[in-house]
Amino acid sequence: MIFNNNTAQQTAELLLQINAIKLNSKNPFTWASGWKSPIYCDNRITLSFPAVRNYIRDEFVKQIEDKFGRPDVIAGVATGAIGIGILVAEAMGLPFVYVRPEAKKHGRQNQVEGFLQKGQTVIVVEDLISTGGSSLMAVEALRNEGANVKGMAAIFTYGFPISEEKIAEAKLEVYTLSNYQNLIEKAVEKKYVSEEELETLQSWNSNPSEWGK
Repeated sequence: MIFNNNTAQQTAELLLQINAIKLNSKNPFTWASGWKSPIYCDNRITLSFPAVRNYIRDEFVKQIEDKFGRPDVIAGVATGAIGIGILVAEAMGLPFVYVRPEAKKHGRQNQVEGFLQKGQTVIVVEDLISTGGSSLMAVEALRNEGANVKGMAAIFTYGFPISEEKIAEAKLEVYTLSNYQNLIEKAVEKKYVSEEELETLQSWNSNPSEWGK
């Protein structure tokens, strides 16, 4: 669920302007899930553009406080959301932790890095939600540490049914700054995509797990 339409449209336009959204239907990208895709959203690029990262930071701060209230801790999902998560935590004057994909094999063998006490309320910051697997593994790791995860705030989601089902099963409240629908609308409006590319993107989105096979 997006925070609101105005933020979704503005965020989509900014991602397109800095080329965080990459299209390549002839040589599709392969996601961590194994899916083939003509689109790749690299939100790490936002950190290299001060005006964009500041906009995302400020929207996160405002929307998190509005939707969830003030948490005790901000948690970023490694590695893509560590940067923006730190910016959000700093702006809110809150502690920050980050969650690895899995526990380290050495040292203290942490999966959650940073100081986190049982019972503390946490908002998870994520850069991207695709199938939802890695995002929810981070939430599970935090809950296993005794955290009270109030919700997740992400920059972008593809809005796949599989991710929405997983989020519902995890009993997690999730809001995003933008989503696939707003991205496509803005891409067409600003002529970032051709008619042929639009058809490809619509075809892929209707059945992403089987596209390109």
